Amino acid sequence: MALFHSNFYSDNLGMQSNADVILPDRPDPARKIPTLYLLHGLSDDHTIWQRRTSIERYASKYYLAVVMPNGHRSFYTDMKAGRAYFTYMTEELPRLMESFFPLSDKRGDRFVAGLSMGGYGALKIAINRPERYAAGAGLSSVCNINGWERTPEFKAIFGDGVPDPTDDLFASVDKLVLETPKEKRPKLFQFCGTDDFLYKDNQALREHMFKAGLDAEYSEGPGGHSWDVWDEQIKHVLAWLPLRNEPKRTTAIG
Repeated sequence: MALFHSNFYSDNLGMQSNADVILPDRPDPARKIPTLYLLHGLSDDHTIWQRRTSIERYASKYYLAVVMPNGHRSFYTDMKAGRAYFTYMTEELPRLMESFFPLSDKRGDRFVAGLSMGGYGALKIAINRPERYAAGAGLSSVCNINGWERTPEFKAIFGDGVPDPTDDLFASVDKLVLETPKEKRPKLFQFCGTDDFLYKDNQALREHMFKAGLDAEYSEGPGGHSWDVWDEQIKHVLAWLPLRNEPKRTTAIG
């Protein structure tokens, strides 16, 4: 795999931004590359997946690009008093990445995943933009923002009242089921460790999806809110992605 560190200006954010990008060593010139947008958690940045997991090695088994953007502490949200991170992540960032690198612009080749705050962001993006993303996976996700303390930082992101439906995963699920035909909905995947402090919220979202009639895959197992869990689970996410007509990969020596 090849690793690129990209720095660029974002019109949506009104500032310089960055993303690390993993690409196959030998891209097929006849086919653009499917892409996984891989999101970090609240206290981390765009470098953390490389530093805490073997994502580059795991991705080498697939014909897949992995884009790891910096979302700061935004909850991947168009903030009430701040910057438009949801618009940036769903519209501007893919457009920029697909202009910089040989990435597919097809909905069926665009996926999103993340952990904790990034799991919330990944599910939120896939559920609210089904026309742009074929799959979304959340690991140890923040699922219920209504249960969070209304700190000044939280109010700056979500406001001081009832969150917008786009920001509330439960309301977003209802909207998706109501407005989007089943065949046009994204594949969804949840995992949470049974010792994770977010476990009950993940179970609640799973139950809500089931009752709403949304077909989503759910998995759980031993472990807490930790990188040993996420390093293992990202392998399952990569294997779960609906990659189309995937060519055989050559195993590197070394």
